[in-house]
Amino acid sequence: MLLRILDRLEEILIATLMGLATFIIFLAVMHRYLIGIPLLYPILFPIHLSWAQELCIYMFVWVAKFGAAYGVRTGIHVGVDVVVNQLKSPWRNAVVLFGLFCGAFFTAVIGTMGATFVWGLMHTDQVSPDLEIPSWFVYLCIPLGSYLMCFRFLQVAYGYWRTGELPHHDHAHVEGVEVEAPGAGVAEVTR
Repeated sequence: MLLRILDRLEEILIATLMGLATFIIFLAVMHRYLIGIPLLYPILFPIHLSWAQELCIYMFVWVAKFGAAYGVRTGIHVGVDVVVNQLKSPWRNAVVLFGLFCGAFFTAVIGTMGATFVWGLMHTDQVSPDLEIPSWFVYLCIPLGSYLMCFRFLQVAYGYWRTGELPHHDHAHVEGVEVEAPGAGVAEVTR
């Protein structure tokens, strides 16, 4: 139950940040071009959107950190497994588990270094240039996203150890869309 809640929160955070960033960029671009119209200039000139680019950069950084964890969980994260797939079962299992534990170790180290960095920033008055939000909040995505990714590596390793299967992504699958088998539902015409 808790894993489903975490999965859903992860997906909602990624989708929300991507949607908001796209909308903010759209507004900023429209503002930039519409302000050149003499009739709209007096209305749009007092509106300042100089903060939009900075906010969208931060939002996409957060999406990237949490999206990497999502990629590990769903099997869409980039991996080079050409040699691994050529190995026989006992060696293949050991190499896959070793790779997953290396990924967990690496992301745990990055998360710990990020947490140390964020902790140090929390004791300063450093703020972002345009938004003037505390810098520690901007960098908080590093430990949070890295620890989540570490958890996802361990989750995949545990699942692989129990079942022998890694998560995989079917590129043809679209959630919510049912596809009939080829030729199904087509009436055969005979003459």
